[in-house]
Formats: sequence, C-alpha cells, structure tokens
Amino acid sequence: MTQSLEAEIVAWLSPLGERTINTACAHVVLAPDRALKFKRHDDLGYVDFRTPERRLWALERELEFNRPTAPDIYRAVRRITREPDGSLEIDGSGTTVDHLLEMRRFDERGVLSACPERVTGDLAETLGRTIAGFHRDAPLRPAGGLTALSWTVGSNAQLLRETCVGLDQMRVDLMIDLTEAELERQAPLLAHRSATGFARRCHGDLHLGNILLEGERTVLFDCIEFSDILSDLDVQYDLAFLLMDLAFRDRKDAAVRALSAYLDEAGRSFPAEIWEGLAALPLMLAVRAGVRAHVCAHSDDPVTARAYVEAAIAHLTPVAPLLMAVGGFSGSGKSSFARAVAPRLGPSPGAVIIRTDEVRKRLLNMPPTQTADAQSYAPSAYAATYDALFTDARALLRAGHAVVLDASFIAPELRGRAEALARDVGVPFVAAWLDAPADVLEARVAGRTGDASDATVDILRQQLAKGAGPMAWSRVDATVPVDAAAMAWIAASL
Repeated sequence: MTQSLEAEIVAWLSPLGERTINTACAHVVLAPDRALKFKRHDDLGYVDFRTPERRLWALERELEFNRPTAPDIYRAVRRITREPDGSLEIDGSGTTVDHLLEMRRFDERGVLSACPERVTGDLAETLGRTIAGFHRDAPLRPAGGLTALSWTVGSNAQLLRETCVGLDQMRVDLMIDLTEAELERQAPLLAHRSATGFARRCHGDLHLGNILLEGERTVLFDCIEFSDILSDLDVQYDLAFLLMDLAFRDRKDAAVRALSAYLDEAGRSFPAEIWEGLAALPLMLAVRAGVRAHVCAHSDDPVTARAYVEAAIAHLTPVAPLLMAVGGFSGSGKSSFARAVAPRLGPSPGAVIIRTDEVRKRLLNMPPTQTADAQSYAPSAYAATYDALFTDARALLRAGHAVVLDASFIAPELRGRAEALARDVGVPFVAAWLDAPADVLEARVAGRTGDASDATVDILRQQLAKGAGPMAWSRVDATVPVDAAAMAWIAASL
C-alpha cells in the first residue's frame, strides 16, 4: 500500500513539472518556478522512510538544516492531502497522507559540478571564507567528529569489499588498510578536536554538486539531514569533501586557495589548534575519496570508482612538508606567484599560503579587504603580524603540511627568521625574491583594488629607499607572466 501511494504521488505530481529527478532518497519534480521534493517510501538501509512520520521528520530537518546557507531556496514543508473526491492536493482541506518540500527552482547550469572551470581563484577564496563562516555559526556536536569519521571508514570498507564490482580488490584492500592505520594514528587528535569545538552540525555532503553559483553569490545546498552520524562532523572533514573534489578534477590551485582562505577566516573564531588539524587532512581526503569510490561503483561507473581508490591511496602516501618564502617589494606579484607555486608543494592539495596582509587583518578582526589605518603598520603591530605568521607556519609544518609565506621580507632579519624556522622544525627551505622595475611596481600598486594589501605608492617608495640589503634568495623576474615565472622557478629550485 505504501508503494502504491508513492507511485500515485509520482503520477500526480509529474504533469506539474518539466521533468522528474529520481535520487536514492527522493523524487524531485521540477516545475517552471519551483521544485517539489518528496521522500521515497523505502527502507534504504542507512535510513528508513517507510512511515509518514519518518518522512515528515526528514523533510522538516532538511528545511531547518539548509535554511542557514540557502534560505531563499528552501521555502516550506507542504501537506499532501486526500480530498473527499479521492484526488490529491497540496495543502488541501482533506486528510494529510504525506508531505513534500517546496523549493525555489534554480538554474542547474550554475551548480559548480556542471561548470568547475568557473571556480576561479577569487571564487575559491570566497568559498573558503563562506564555509568557515557557516562552520563558525554551526551548532556544537561534541559527540560527533571522531565518531562520525570512524563510522564512515568502516562503512567504506564494508561497501567496497562486499558489494562493489569492477574494482581491483588488492588496491581496495591497500586503501582500506592505509585508511584504518591512519585513523588509529590520528584518533587522539580527532578526539581532542571533538571536545574543543571542532565537531559541529555540518553540511555533510559538501562537494561541487551541492554548491550553486548565482551571479556573484555562492550557495551551499542539499546538506545531509537524515543521519546525525553523517552530519555531526569535524569541520575540517566537512571542508575536505570540497578539497578532494577540486583536487580530483585537477584543480589543486582552487583547492589551495579555498583551504588557505578557510584557515585564515576560521582562525578568527576557532581555537588556536585549528592549524594542527592539518595532520588529519590526508585521512579526511582519503575517506571522502572512498565515499565517492563506492558511490561510483554502485552507479555502474567502475572506471571512475577505480580512480577514486587511487586518489585515496595517493592522499595517504606520505609527502614531506617544506617551507617556502616569497618576498619582494609591494607590487612585485608575491601573492600571485605564491598561488601559482603552492599547489605543487607538499601533501595534497598543496601548501597552505599564509599572507601577512591577511594575518594583519585577522589580528585586527577586520575583513581581509577592509582598509586598515596607519596604526596597524606601527612597529609593534608589524612585529605582531610576523610573530603570528611564524607561529601559524610552525604549527602547520609540525602537522606535516607544507607552507608558503607570502610577505615582503624586506628586512634581512625576517628572512633569517624564516630560514631558522625551517631548521628548527627540520624541513627543507626554499625562497624566491621577486624583482621588477620601480615604474612597474608603482603602476601595479596604484591600480590595485579589492585586495588585502593596503600598500600605497608612498609606502612602496619608502621600501625602495630603504632597500632589502644583501639578497641570498633566488631572484625571479616578476615582469614575465606569473605561471611562466613559477614554472621556471620550480624547474630550477625543486
């Protein structure tokens, strides 16, 4: 009887829309101005939707959970009623027989999985900061975090070993063994993070297929509502799905930008241990790849499933960290050069970029592109900015992650501190000093807008007058295209 009601609702709603999308959990009827979503009437193993009460519970949670990030998309839960003549209506006067979720229709071409090329550096920056803000405001879930990750590791292993066909089981077993060993190694860190504010009610399914670009606005939608074990997560594990998805699509450049922006933004509100959490990022990336592996295998796509298994193994294959410093006068293109080089350094998705212009604003609790007053460049504030830069870098390096320091490094003693940090932590050190003629630097500084740097032409002239002293770092011609300069430097220095 339950199945016949489901079929009846599908047949009733389908003519109202242009087409119907059938997912594992729901049917979605796409009408011209809205989407109508109702749950399947099945026990899916991981969730049971056989009763009207369970379906209503899930729809109400879906509305509640998605409201923080997509309030204008998720409208309301509506009743499906049986009218006296036997027909079905939405919010009619008859007896309620089921429920549906009404949503605003949006252009599916704006979903980032359909247009990954639109994830520019600026958009990746926005995504990282948007997700950090979402996590900052998310409810605490100290019972989650490690518990949820452990469950998913076990679930991946069972699904990949027992029910997937078309996979190389030796490679699957290697992936599972590496994942389980890394989970055991990182368990104390993950448990500490769960107890100290990093476990929260998260999105749960934060890949490019659930991020919408509308104009200049990014919208996170379709979060997991039906299972606390899949939504009460370590915030870094939530972010890891996006990072893994970008890296898998050969977009490590965007992943590095999103990760660096996330850490800078989250560093304003989360405990200082946020940097140490990068030790568990390879595990989290591998688990997310494992999830996609069994989803693809069950969708009769063994080729992509095998690629995800290999991606998971690669994430868990140790890569030594290193410290890189990028210096130069204002306008020399340090940030662009750092962003071009970082995806090629250290563990996936690449080196975290720490930029003094952003650290300075973080210490002032200002948005990164808001202009700071002259007092923020006073000697004491200048020293505090570099102290924070080196402190954060030390924590990341100790967590096994590579770092790129993006700073002017005009003073020789600051260049010395960067080199000493690498020696203290025991990692390789590389550095680049970007050179360009004064007129080129002035033109770039004068034309800069919407950037974290507050440098002016006057500040640049003061830098040039002071000079940088003897320079032992490798020099880079900053007048050539940045990608070409970065590739030439990598070929000569790494």
